[in-house]
Amino acid sequence: MFTGIIEEVGRIQRLGGGSLTIAAKEVLQDVHVGDSIAVNGVCLTVTSFAARHFTADVMPETVRRTSLAGLRQGSPVNLERALQLGGRLGGHIVSGHIDGTGTIRAFRDEKNAILMTVEAEPAILQGIVEKGSVALDGISLTVAEVTDQDFTVSLIPHTREVTNLGSRKAGDCINIENDVIGKYVAKLLSGACGTAGGAESSGQPEGLTKDFLIKNGFFI
Repeated sequence: MFTGIIEEVGRIQRLGGGSLTIAAKEVLQDVHVGDSIAVNGVCLTVTSFAARHFTADVMPETVRRTSLAGLRQGSPVNLERALQLGGRLGGHIVSGHIDGTGTIRAFRDEKNAILMTVEAEPAILQGIVEKGSVALDGISLTVAEVTDQDFTVSLIPHTREVTNLGSRKAGDCINIENDVIGKYVAKLLSGACGTAGGAESSGQPEGLTKDFLIKNGFFI
């Protein structure tokens, strides 16, 4: 589990053969084999490390669902170690499991902020709400606007300075992770949990309805 607060920007040293080697410093301070590190928002497991780099395996499914396939030697990547219990949750709860990718369409200045618009598939946009949280390349950001084709986040200059967004441009592919709490709520409300051995077999209605809640004592 992560927070979406990037600790440093690493650089790809080597990739291929189902693994990535990344030059880093901050995230290596207390690293162990088996630790989780988010790389551009993707939760990867450390398989080996040295004083100035670490290596992680990457499954084919991960490559298919994320922007990692577009990385090259020297590419900057956002890095974050897993959240420690008792630490500050400065961003929001981020799982490191990418829902899909989007395409950066534009950057535009707005006084001391920078607005970044990202085009995404309808299935991704359905889980994005105005003033809600979204993780882009592992960065916890607040949604400023949502349309039926894209969404916009507002960046402070500091965010671009300390993440890989400083080198991003229109047309780039970016990893998207929707808010994990919102995803579970959406599934419950859609009734997706109520098929195999669920609602039909128990006699409960499909989906979460007002009648069901009243029957089970949630309304007086």
